[in-house]
Amino acid sequence: MRIAVTGKTGQVVTCLIEKGTAAGHEVIALGRPELDLADSASVARVLETAVPDVIVSAAAYTAVDKAESESDLAYAVNGAGAGAVAQAASALSVPLVHISTDYVFDGTLDRAYVESDPTGPTGVYGASKLAGERAVLATHGDNSALLRVAWVYSPFGANFVKTMLRLAADRNEVSVVADQLGNPTSALEIADGILRVATNLVADSNPALRGVFHLTASGEASWADFAEAIFAASADKGGATALVKRITTADYLTPATRPANSRLDCGLIAKVHGVALPDWHQSLNSVMARLQLIAN
Repeated sequence: MRIAVTGKTGQVVTCLIEKGTAAGHEVIALGRPELDLADSASVARVLETAVPDVIVSAAAYTAVDKAESESDLAYAVNGAGAGAVAQAASALSVPLVHISTDYVFDGTLDRAYVESDPTGPTGVYGASKLAGERAVLATHGDNSALLRVAWVYSPFGANFVKTMLRLAADRNEVSVVADQLGNPTSALEIADGILRVATNLVADSNPALRGVFHLTASGEASWADFAEAIFAASADKGGATALVKRITTADYLTPATRPANSRLDCGLIAKVHGVALPDWHQSLNSVMARLQLIAN
């Protein structure tokens, strides 16, 4: 399978290249300067040249706080850019897997969100990603799967796990928010899910395989819970560790409001696509082992 993926260096893209290549697929990473989501003409031109069997729309503007002051750029990339990728997929008559986010919800529910729950982003980043979802569904919804992911980490790039380990290297205590809940999810596992979904879309035109799906690890945690698990795993491997001071969102103000509840129910993708990601503790241990190898 020939997979064209937007982006070159993001966590999901990097993991998709690794996992896809290992599975015998040809993964073509396309990003700036050749493909710029803010330039729809470049999107169409570069994706047509790639001649893919399926397109994975993974590139995005992800600076959640900075988006509050760069709304035009966030919407250009996450909204119009996603629409341009969908338009290219439609022109090529190939399936599209589009990556979205838990930030499309407002986080006020007292349970995990299902795909049919009303959206209501609280910041520019979430609103721009929701605009992208709507553009994809309007343009190529009959041959697309939208995958909402959350709390992504991996051995690559910048993420919460690597930030915690860096902070623990020079301090004994780290303050971490304890009143936001979500599903910590390894990008390596997300890549496995994308490959399964992409394979299904290429092989089967069944409309049930298309639409919006949630894709996160099983199990839930607060950011403080997640940090404690990171430090425990690090300590087991002789790495840096620290005590976690549990604080509230009000104690750690940011330009963008984070959802208090980012938990996503993944029952639909398990039923339709046969994708069920492992418990986040298991995935964290695998990533920590990789990071330990890198450190040594």
